[in-house]
Amino acid sequence: MKVSLNSIRIVNSTYGSAGDPAPNGVEDLVEKIGAQLGAVEEVIPYGDRFEGVLVAKVVSCEGHPDADRLHACKVDDGGRAEGVERDENGYVQVVCGAPNVREGLAVAWLPPGSTVPSTLDSDPFVLEARALRGVMSNGMLASPKELGIGDNHDGIMELDTDAAPGTPFAEAYNLVGDVVIDMENKMFTHRPDCFGQLGIARELEGIQRRPYKSPEWYRTDPVLPGKEADDLPLEVRNEIPELVPRFAAITLRGVTIKPSPVWLQIALARVGIRPINNIVDYTNFFMIETGQPLHAYDYDKVVAQDAGADHATIVVRHPRQGEKILLLNGKEIEPRDEAIMIATNDKLIGVGGVMGGGDTEVDENTKNIIIEVATFDMYSIRRTSMAHGLFTDAVTRFNKGQSPLQNLAVLSKITDEIRRFADGKVASDVIDDNHLPAEMLERKSVHPEVRLSRQFINERLGFDLPADGIAELLRNVEFDVDVHHEDLTVKAPFWRTDIAIPEDVVEEVGRLYGFDHLPLELPKRALTPASKDALMEAKAKIREILAKAGANELLTYSFVHGNLLAKAGQEAENAYQLSNALSPDLQFFRMSITPSLLDKVHPNIKAGYDEFVLFELNKTHGKRHGNDQDGLPKEIEMLALVVAASDKKAQSKGVAYYEAKKYLEFLAAQFGLDLEFAPFEADPGYPVTRPYDYKRSALVSVRGTDIVLGMVGEYRRQVAKSFKLPAYAAGFDVGVNHILEAAAQQGTAYQQLPRFPKVEQDICLRVKQEVTYQDLLQCVASHLDTNRPDQTFHTLTPVDIYQREGEAEKQVTFRLSIASYERTLTDEEVNGLLDDVAGAANAALGAQRI
Repeated sequence: MKVSLNSIRIVNSTYGSAGDPAPNGVEDLVEKIGAQLGAVEEVIPYGDRFEGVLVAKVVSCEGHPDADRLHACKVDDGGRAEGVERDENGYVQVVCGAPNVREGLAVAWLPPGSTVPSTLDSDPFVLEARALRGVMSNGMLASPKELGIGDNHDGIMELDTDAAPGTPFAEAYNLVGDVVIDMENKMFTHRPDCFGQLGIARELEGIQRRPYKSPEWYRTDPVLPGKEADDLPLEVRNEIPELVPRFAAITLRGVTIKPSPVWLQIALARVGIRPINNIVDYTNFFMIETGQPLHAYDYDKVVAQDAGADHATIVVRHPRQGEKILLLNGKEIEPRDEAIMIATNDKLIGVGGVMGGGDTEVDENTKNIIIEVATFDMYSIRRTSMAHGLFTDAVTRFNKGQSPLQNLAVLSKITDEIRRFADGKVASDVIDDNHLPAEMLERKSVHPEVRLSRQFINERLGFDLPADGIAELLRNVEFDVDVHHEDLTVKAPFWRTDIAIPEDVVEEVGRLYGFDHLPLELPKRALTPASKDALMEAKAKIREILAKAGANELLTYSFVHGNLLAKAGQEAENAYQLSNALSPDLQFFRMSITPSLLDKVHPNIKAGYDEFVLFELNKTHGKRHGNDQDGLPKEIEMLALVVAASDKKAQSKGVAYYEAKKYLEFLAAQFGLDLEFAPFEADPGYPVTRPYDYKRSALVSVRGTDIVLGMVGEYRRQVAKSFKLPAYAAGFDVGVNHILEAAAQQGTAYQQLPRFPKVEQDICLRVKQEVTYQDLLQCVASHLDTNRPDQTFHTLTPVDIYQREGEAEKQVTFRLSIASYERTLTDEEVNGLLDDVAGAANAALGAQRI
């Protein structure tokens, strides 16, 4: 957002709004802007670029003796320029090729030694006196382009000033000392009023704690002009009031299209807008003045768009299928289906809030016009702009959410300017298609008044401002504030769309008073260390344990393709589907982590890794989990692990199930948990269990509790086939919170290791095929727990399970490691213990010791 300090000075003095915006100099003001208003990107000494440019009068203009298109002119500069050759009358000779140069014309003269203003930002060009086709020329008469005021290079700029010859151009047009301050737009995203000179002028007074008074015409109930010429009927139909809550328009007859006054061209050029003609320039001027975009249509061209029509019709609607429009920039587009379009009965004539159409533009032949001042939905404008790559000054303002309460004020003011300076006559009543809430119009403020206390403000800012002091800060920027003891009732002015809740008022007070006044005190805090997050600690511990065991952690997307769910045997209807997926591959929240891990097994096998273990800790979601107390889908913290080996490597590794079970038991042991494994009687049917073959899987619980951790097992044949898994593949899915809960119930246990040597012996038991490993393990472990010698420590680990092909029996080998805290045990004692174990196993399960 660019703002000229001299423009603000003119506004302040013309309307009696305030004084000099920079009483302590530009540097001080820029510092205040950066601290209290917005980041300053650049400070441009705009007035300095016209140094040396003088107002001059062409006193004679004769043809060049040796060039048909050149003129030898004598100009009167009042004797101001030094070091130039003059004739007997004190006039200076300048050769000029402009077709509009003539005697009596006031011009901008660049004498020798001055720099062409338009070249200052690139490669400065310094003029000199030199002969053109044999005739001496001292400097040049400047065109708008050479002055950097416009793009017109077809002729010299015709000045409209009464300033005497020799007056500096900057002085004649109030450019002396002018500075343009360029502020970052993002700072004003919530402040549409600050995209206008009035808004910035008001804020500059506010941050300097001085009162500002808006111009009398800038109000919600302006004096509207009445008809004063033959009627130019206008019909407005708004078919999408939810996107266009207010659309105001008026017609004017007999306007004179001509170049804008020089001051107006300068006002636009210094903030980066190209002058076109007086009507278009007035619409742009009041846009930068108030922040409210406007648009002018050629009335007769609008009528001509409807065959046989006798009056103009404007329809606000969405585009129809296949409709196209030629825009003012020469680009033809087919608008997106939800775009806000301006049309006649038959044809599109503009993209609402973005850009007008080329078929109804105001040009040098225009006589009658329609002026539109409307409010468009900011989000719709933003989407349309992005969809078609149209980024205009109007879009910049409309997509910030302009106040609809300022439309009539802006329409009334520009109508008055066109009547006075472009010969226009009002030819219709003001049409105000208004769909705003009645209470908004009645209170003259976008949002209801805000009630809050002095204490509420000071507690949040760390200030100690009195209620009256707070009220004064807000009144300086034209808030309506009532103070009752320590309480305040605050009503924002009609142009403020951002004051809706008490915290908005707090922010406003802090900004106006200055956040640099915040007390420089360190916040008080307790020295008690922050408590650790148990879940994060548990996850970190799990990562460390599994990494030490040789597993590799993966991190995959929580969103998956529906195909991945199908490959894992999971039904997509049980998963949450994303309506705004990042890509087609990320359509669903995953219900378990295992499918994501299985998807990585084959690529790793193919890459040459013939044996590996993968695991992941992450959240899962599913409709079966239900919702939390806020009504949002529950997030379940899960741990999944997969062991896999190539077919060649698997020949010497046994059964994958036991490898996965070993990792799970190792992990549980580090948390002090003793696990139990129970077979599934039937397919559980839950999404998390779907990848597993329930006949080759087990339900995992914690011994001595009712906590079920999850399951461990091998995968269904169809799942293995879909993921191209090797024959050796198994894994588990367990809940991290369940591990944490079980560990909390078990408590922290410490068992001292014996200082006497341990004795290790194996016991091999032959059992029938139908006897499960788990039943045999529980039998052996239970007998050891109850019959081992006192004051001993022991562990029982599996060695192998062996079954000859075709036999109905299998052999299971366990290794007992036992040590005493009091003495060294003998082999005979351990053998006797194992004999007792074998006897118990024989009695309970028919086991024979080998």
